[in-house]
Amino acid sequence: MAASPSNPSLSDRVKAGLFTLLPHHLISRIVFHVTRWHGPLVQPMIRAFVKAYKVDMSDAVIEDIAAYPTFNEFFVRALKPEARPIVEHPQALASPVDGTVSQAGNIGFNHLFQAKNHCYSVEDLLGGDRLLAKLFEGGRFATIYLAPYNYHRIHMPIDGRLKKMIHVPGRLFSVAPWTVRAVPRLFARNERVVCLFSTPSGPMAMVLVGAINVAAIETVWHGLVTPPKGKKITEFDYDHSEKTLSRGEEMGRFNMGSTVILLTTEKVQWGSQLQPGQSLRMGEMIGAWRS
Repeated sequence: MAASPSNPSLSDRVKAGLFTLLPHHLISRIVFHVTRWHGPLVQPMIRAFVKAYKVDMSDAVIEDIAAYPTFNEFFVRALKPEARPIVEHPQALASPVDGTVSQAGNIGFNHLFQAKNHCYSVEDLLGGDRLLAKLFEGGRFATIYLAPYNYHRIHMPIDGRLKKMIHVPGRLFSVAPWTVRAVPRLFARNERVVCLFSTPSGPMAMVLVGAINVAAIETVWHGLVTPPKGKKITEFDYDHSEKTLSRGEEMGRFNMGSTVILLTTEKVQWGSQLQPGQSLRMGEMIGAWRS
């Protein structure tokens, strides 16, 4: 039987089983260093990537491939503002990334839907913080997958004031669709960075999920968050920092493909385009909040 968007095939399960045996963190640390090399192999690597994934460099602020000294600087390249206009409706939520909708909907019984037969709890996703999880009871969630060819800067979907950041260490499973179908509780097991904001629609969490080859997750206020030292959950309190970001403003970035999970209150209603398999561009309207 072929795999549906939420039903794992035998091939999915076999690949996931074999993938579990790989040294995920070691591979990702090697990728971290390789993508930051300076040397004669950088330009051929970038050209091969652009050709293989049909990357449109006309969207980039720097269009000339030869101007990027490392693969990573190319990978997290900035785009021209006109390439990704931000929705202007005052109560709209904008897509935080270019990507593909994995799942979206209501948070039911404090759980999120991952794929057929796979759910995971908000509390687990947020690093075991029960009080934080309670903020999103009865709320909404959206899971958006970034493929390697997508734009990899992450932007604010709505105006927000930063309250807290939590780094949760964990596995580095691939977050490709076949793995999501086959690996239970994947997003609550992978390394992730949880960013909590207060917004006009109430509390909002942006969860930046790591994956194999995602050698770094950064935020604009902290810089490099992963790879971290140690294996303990680390919290950063910004409640008194008055750090605010506007809708459409950059808040972080990935190296290589990964996933962003949005958690909101029940005041938010997702748009009809937020369906599994739907492609999104950063800045387009994905929902709205009601006062």
